[in-house]
Amino acid sequence: MTLAELAAGGREPALPFTLELADAAGPAPLRVERLLRVLPGQRYVGVAEWRGRRVLAKLLVGSRAARHFQRELSGARLLVERGLKTPQLLADGLREDQGGWLLFDYLDGAQSLGDAWHAVESEPPLSDAQQAVLGEALAAIARMHAVGLWQSDLHLDNLLRHEGQLFVIDGGGVQVETPGQPLSRGKVLENLGVFFAQLPAELEPFTEELLVHYLLANGEHALPLEALLKEVARVRRWRLRDYLKKVARDCSLFSARIGAFGLRVVRRSEEATLQPLLNNLDLLTEAGHVYKTGGAATVARVELSGRPLVVKRYNVKNLLHWLKRFWRPSRAWHSWREGHRLELLGIATPRPLAVVERRWCGLRGRAYLITEYCGGQDIIARFQAFHDGSPPETDLLALDRLFAGLLRERISHGDFKGHNLFWDDGLARWSLIDLDAMQQHRSARGFARAYARDRARFLRNWPAESALHRLLDQRIPLTPAVSSED
Repeated sequence: MTLAELAAGGREPALPFTLELADAAGPAPLRVERLLRVLPGQRYVGVAEWRGRRVLAKLLVGSRAARHFQRELSGARLLVERGLKTPQLLADGLREDQGGWLLFDYLDGAQSLGDAWHAVESEPPLSDAQQAVLGEALAAIARMHAVGLWQSDLHLDNLLRHEGQLFVIDGGGVQVETPGQPLSRGKVLENLGVFFAQLPAELEPFTEELLVHYLLANGEHALPLEALLKEVARVRRWRLRDYLKKVARDCSLFSARIGAFGLRVVRRSEEATLQPLLNNLDLLTEAGHVYKTGGAATVARVELSGRPLVVKRYNVKNLLHWLKRFWRPSRAWHSWREGHRLELLGIATPRPLAVVERRWCGLRGRAYLITEYCGGQDIIARFQAFHDGSPPETDLLALDRLFAGLLRERISHGDFKGHNLFWDDGLARWSLIDLDAMQQHRSARGFARAYARDRARFLRNWPAESALHRLLDQRIPLTPAVSSED
């Protein structure tokens, strides 16, 4: 295969494939065995065999290959020149009108700090284990800033633990501000804003404590907390807008087919697995374990290769119902979008996997939402034995965490009955379902009214005279005060 042929290979070129590359020692075959990241027609990153050793291969193709190649090469060299630990660049090259390649030493058995974080992120905010991971990351970022470098695509997966050392990877995002000088304070705040904005918002009260890890490694600038938090908030807003655009289009995360005769968006990593279900939605939904049927929605648990999933089908009851619904986004689409909003904001909900709308000349009909299955008890069942007492403190702390998140993000659920709140054993958290009426409010006044309704509906799950009702009424935050300026 040539680089030009790889550019035409789309998202899933047949593996393994071999490219004939050359370095100072002459030509040698590069056998690519596994792809780690693909940007179709532009970039292919994978594990390969070259001259008898395993390498990480970055293959750059397409019309912008030369520019991307020079950026990757420049960033890799900057890391080495400034004395930062990074995988060795073994070979590189650029072919006119075909593309370029960079081959790095493959760090076998390395763990990204992203994976290390995922292992501890469900622990209480800023546990010792969480602080260890984030402190390690901030110290590495500080060392980069101290030598004048910053990484535009800054995230935990670009830092690798290997044999007791921390490596910086992905030179394509590495840039220098002023050669020979530390990064300016403005650029430091901007880059740290990108880092902190990717952490759960519930860690924000600990930002100053975490910043100590950075300052111990690089005390060049005083970093005002207020300015940093302002930058974090700005980046968070941008990330949310950008992500909610991605859930509606074809990209590396989602496979989307949207037209006048139908809409189908699927999480790309799940597309092959879900295909049998997507091909027989009505049949498999009705053959599953049906929780609710008839009327506006049918909800069923479906087993797919031994994996339980939930399908919610939004029905069209009659002509009048269709006339009210066909012209606006379906409730399936609204739930799809809001589920991803919660996921990005760190509020637990079963992961949305796919959404389908039946259409005719753009007019919407029946729609479907497929999510992961949350197998725990709903809060009514879980608290059944505690009407005259107190539930476990772990459950109550998780409830505190949920309401804190809703208040922080100004999110109202719209139907806060107990059957829409499930305990997730894996995360030890409460998970929200049935997001048809969920809303993130811009107005403090509008949110206060919606929150008051949610809170009242939640408490009505238990008799007002019960000890449990009184306990929860005392524990759940009251409706936030609204000033005349809001």
